[in-house]
Amino acid sequence: MQTFISLAQIDEIAQKIKNQISVQPMVGIILGSGLNALADSVQNAVHISYSDLPDFPVSTVHGHVGRFVIGLLEGKPVLVMQGRIHYYEGYTMGQVTLPVRVMQRLGIQSMFVTNAAGGVNAEFSPGDVMLITDQLNLMGMSGLNPLMGPNLDEIGPRFPDMSQPYDRSYCDLARQVAQDNNITLREGVYAGLSGPSFESPADLRFLKLAGADAVGMSTVPEVIIARHGNMRVLGISGISNKANLDGSTITTHEEVIEAGRVITPKIETILRGVLRSF
Repeated sequence: MQTFISLAQIDEIAQKIKNQISVQPMVGIILGSGLNALADSVQNAVHISYSDLPDFPVSTVHGHVGRFVIGLLEGKPVLVMQGRIHYYEGYTMGQVTLPVRVMQRLGIQSMFVTNAAGGVNAEFSPGDVMLITDQLNLMGMSGLNPLMGPNLDEIGPRFPDMSQPYDRSYCDLARQVAQDNNITLREGVYAGLSGPSFESPADLRFLKLAGADAVGMSTVPEVIIARHGNMRVLGISGISNKANLDGSTITTHEEVIEAGRVITPKIETILRGVLRSF
């Protein structure tokens, strides 16, 4: 398994995508578990399966279709990831974040990232939507930072700043759209773990003490790579289950997918509203 991915490999994938599309995407959108519906409303869509791209990782998780959808959303050219790649599927961090690298080489300068997350904050309930204002890189702290290895100087610096992982102007836009549409928008810190096991009660109590409001198994590596290339990021979590701090309930992936049916319309409304302001 290849640990580090070269710029030449990234460019080969980007070129294959360019050869199949007639628009220049301006925003990349990553859809999380149970949140695939937004991709189905992209107009003039071109579908490119991950399996049709050279050396590209393939989604193996139920609820992740595994393809790019390129076209227009709210009249703006977008590239939507209908299904993401996770570290727990057995891929390297380089493979997990390869889609973001491809976005960068396609000239995309903004990224909207969504996920299904467990609510650590006691005030959060399943079906809530949370604006991500910061993140805990617990995967990276334990040695799984996606920037390990040779730096791609053509894209960004060896030591990128992460003081503002989520763009403050985009956050303000999301707040306004939520208010205009009577959507209760929670806000907080997203903690990224490697998975695939759900968190134990002790894990969750630790995360709560560390300041996490929601927890999931994605997003953080993608955002680090995005910021390395100076992309502006908006992040939204759909709260799919309540934190099991005392071990009294069982969390399942089916529960996550089902919650997505309630969450998706809210996230879609917010993303569309932010897109309209571009």
